[in-house]
Amino acid sequence: MTCVDPAELTAFLAKHPPFDSLGDAALRAVAEGSRVDRFADGELVLDAFRDPSVEVFVVLEGRVRLWNDADDRGGGPDEIVPPGGVFGFSAMLTESSVGPRAVAVGEVRVARIPSALAGPVFTSRRGARFLAGMVSAARRPAVAPTYSTVDELIINPPLVVEPSTPVDEVARLMTERRAPCAVVQFPDGALGLITDSLLRTWVLVEGRPPSTPAQVVADRSVPVTVLGDSAAEALLLLLERDAEFLLVTDRAGKPRGVICPRDFAVSPTTAGVSLHERLRRAGSVDDLACHAKAIPAVLADLLSRGLASGRVIAVYSTVVDTLVRRAIGFVFAERADLSVDAFTWLSLGSNGRREAVLSSDVDSAVAFQGAVTPAEITRYREAFGDVYGVLARAGLSGDEHGAIARHPLFARTNDDWWAAGLEWRAAPEEHNGAMMTSLMVDGRPIHGDPGLPAVTRVFGDLRASPGTMRLLLRESLSKRAKSRSTRHLLTRQPDTFDIKAHALLPIVNIARWAALSVGSAALPTTERLRAAAGSTMLPEEHASTLVEVFGVLQRLRLRYQLMQQQAGDRPCDLITMNRMSSIDRCLLSQAVREISSVQRRMDNVSRFVPAEGWAAPEPAR
Repeated sequence: MTCVDPAELTAFLAKHPPFDSLGDAALRAVAEGSRVDRFADGELVLDAFRDPSVEVFVVLEGRVRLWNDADDRGGGPDEIVPPGGVFGFSAMLTESSVGPRAVAVGEVRVARIPSALAGPVFTSRRGARFLAGMVSAARRPAVAPTYSTVDELIINPPLVVEPSTPVDEVARLMTERRAPCAVVQFPDGALGLITDSLLRTWVLVEGRPPSTPAQVVADRSVPVTVLGDSAAEALLLLLERDAEFLLVTDRAGKPRGVICPRDFAVSPTTAGVSLHERLRRAGSVDDLACHAKAIPAVLADLLSRGLASGRVIAVYSTVVDTLVRRAIGFVFAERADLSVDAFTWLSLGSNGRREAVLSSDVDSAVAFQGAVTPAEITRYREAFGDVYGVLARAGLSGDEHGAIARHPLFARTNDDWWAAGLEWRAAPEEHNGAMMTSLMVDGRPIHGDPGLPAVTRVFGDLRASPGTMRLLLRESLSKRAKSRSTRHLLTRQPDTFDIKAHALLPIVNIARWAALSVGSAALPTTERLRAAAGSTMLPEEHASTLVEVFGVLQRLRLRYQLMQQQAGDRPCDLITMNRMSSIDRCLLSQAVREISSVQRRMDNVSRFVPAEGWAAPEPAR
């Protein structure tokens, strides 16, 4: 042990997170209660795999090698901690042997802070954010796995043709080179794609002459990614667009390759998500149900490989879209009297926002073309009930008393939806208008004509109705973030926490309202928050806080639901607190405090600022 001037240690800690959030008196108390040790090159500083640490370590001078895996001590370190770096907090907070192992690099001086002094630091706002960042970083793989970029998925160079090339020549070249498609490069740099299915449609079905130029046939809506992009992100784009091919270009826009879903099957980073292709090609309801059983394992694999939890959840939402589309296809293949093209299916709720998890219900609505009669709508609703039957076989559920397409409230003609939307906007307090508005603005078409549902367009200028916006704000703030419900306290039920009702839903409601207030059509919660950031009602700092907190909560929710699934339990949003680590409990408590703080401020602003000023830029400080 070496002597250290408390003032010197106080000044050092004040420059480094999470201690930089403490006041002078608290910092000095930490410094006075700490001790400082010196270690020689190669000397063991800590082995928290062997003994639980009751201290937090801060590097003052030199560097420390860290190993975060107990089985990998012989390999290279996972990270090198420089001066100001902190380690040992996981073992201290969980009071268990979870690592790391730390070894000095050269002469090292380390401050050792007892848990009684360090613990409160990590329950502060700054401490919770520090933990969230460290936990997220710890889960990222140290080395990018094979096939981590789209470059390595390209097998052959693309077949590129001129816009004026006749389609019969394009077909000949595709056959000769065994290419599944041809890329058309236009003079303005734009790109298009010609596939076998397009050739059949235009030449055989439409009867166009073989001399038709390629530029007439080419599909210009093909999704495009760039060399160097993540393979996992590229696959997510392919799934979101439900596309047959993905075009890869270089930074200059030159076509370098074309990849399709089956190409991802050879990629360790995305092999699990190729399940999407098996679902899309399932030949029967039994096949669909069989393939769907692998979904939880796929999500767990993606999460363990380092894909961010938000992207894993987005992948799951695209898989749910595929299951719904396939279920619709199976049901309507057996109903020759009903046209599968007469309606647009909207995904509502969490899946509409691309935020569905294993516990999420499949909420939906349907918009029909005007020519559909009431009697036909009744038969369609019966078919939609059968769609939910197929989804149930695949492990998905729909709340029978909630928003599902088989109910009359959620299966209407486009004209009826438009009229209803106008009524809700004019008088949201009547006919459950506020609730229906909240549901429908989350709507995302996943089958049929995406331009058909007019109801979502009704709310595009909702901010022009201050009275309606005030009522919707009151509804949005009615679900308060809280640690435990009064019912649980009174009945002394087990210490559980409903992460959806008491933490996530308040953020979702704030984000939805904030997006409406600024006229944003964004659907994902984080995109809505960013779109509304900087307004009087939602300052930039508060929007950023909610974005960060939402990510932390979704990560916890997904991880614990996967644990429930692996334990043989049905995934739900109820988390037993004593099964959570100290770190996770700390993050959860801080998240609730952050959300509550934003809610209280919005409540105050709504009382003292006119509704017309809520979306105005936040006042300068």
